[in-house]
Amino acid sequence: MNEPARLLIHGASGRMGQALLRLAAGRPDVRVVAAVSRSRPSQRVVEGVPQFAVAETHGVPAFDVAIDFSLPAGFDAVLALCQQRGAALVSGTTGLDQGQQQALDAAGERIAALWAANFSLGVAVLGDLVQRAAAALPGWDCDIVESHHVHKKDAPSGTALALGMRAEAGGLEPRYASLRAGDIVGEHMVQMTGTGERLELVHRATDRDVFARGALLAASRLAGRGPGRYRVADLFL
Repeated sequence: MNEPARLLIHGASGRMGQALLRLAAGRPDVRVVAAVSRSRPSQRVVEGVPQFAVAETHGVPAFDVAIDFSLPAGFDAVLALCQQRGAALVSGTTGLDQGQQQALDAAGERIAALWAANFSLGVAVLGDLVQRAAAALPGWDCDIVESHHVHKKDAPSGTALALGMRAEAGGLEPRYASLRAGDIVGEHMVQMTGTGERLELVHRATDRDVFARGALLAASRLAGRGPGRYRVADLFL
């Protein structure tokens, strides 16, 4: 049996970070060796996992993959850390600017790097369906409607923009609409409309754990791979 991938969780105090820590504890293919948060931890070890503040990352133990679900302001530091350590990076942090995306491209020449707006298997399949449908429906209108909880800051969501890129690759020009309400985990509808007919492709996430499970699986499969920019589809499909 292969050794489990050693994980560093960056953004450990957030919703996704907490889900990652909880779910990783029950998986044989990964082992969390460090949890990193913005603030200084009140406890140095929680359920066997060493805790670190962002300012203390120079002292984290060796790791194979960092999983980053933080904020754009914290992304540069974890990307630099992975390059210093020669470790892979799996990031789901949305709202990255052009410079950060370019830095990620450059990092892919040295480490295995995967950034995705969404880590669910269903969304990976949805992206493929959107591109195929767009290519088959030239001249149709394309609208992407996304709904999330009231605390989500970026709009349109990173997933909506990624789906829009797939629609563009198929030849359609997407328009976007965003809704922030209640505790909606994540819903995305891609609507293609022609004369007298309409096609809707929809994905609804009802449990945030689906994204954490996908990120953990991606990290497990990315560990040990050579440098490059990877996509979720490269690891899942």
